[in-house]
Amino acid sequence: MTRNTDKIRKIAFKLRGGLWTALYLGVLFLAGPASIPALAAGLILVAIGQSVRFWAAGCITRYRGENVGAERLVTWGPYALVRNPLYVGNGLIGAGWGILAGWKALLLFAAAFFVLYGVLIVPWEETFLRTKFGREYENYASRTGRFFPRKTVGFSLKGPFDHSVLWKSERHSLFVTLAGTAVLLFRVL
Repeated sequence: MTRNTDKIRKIAFKLRGGLWTALYLGVLFLAGPASIPALAAGLILVAIGQSVRFWAAGCITRYRGENVGAERLVTWGPYALVRNPLYVGNGLIGAGWGILAGWKALLLFAAAFFVLYGVLIVPWEETFLRTKFGREYENYASRTGRFFPRKTVGFSLKGPFDHSVLWKSERHSLFVTLAGTAVLLFRVL
């Protein structure tokens, strides 16, 4: 990894909220009329994505900020299935928006999501986690996929869940998801 790559990844992490907004605007710009099946599928994916985000957010104590940080390595709940359930939730929300907006928007979203999260943001976070948690993180990463589960047995969904985190941190995401979906619906209907 070069120093330039590190700089780009650090910047992408810091700007991830703004990049998400830019990606949404691209989807909105490409949006065309939606069919009833596309409306249903898109809205279901958006709802599932936000639910995954709620589940993941309640399992961690801190996740918002301009710098990567973790007080503890969370390996329960959705983190027992994948290492990045918040981003999986984002992916489902964005895919839902893409389906609502049409195939061009879905393609734009999928390509940009892969680059932003798969190439830039998640590798930056993983470097931090490897440094902070060492062997514990390596063992965890060997059992779980970044975005897709690797194994379906031997994981525990049970662990601490803090509902107050949802109000403190996740209400912003919920507002963005609802507002973004409403604006997109007005555009495609």
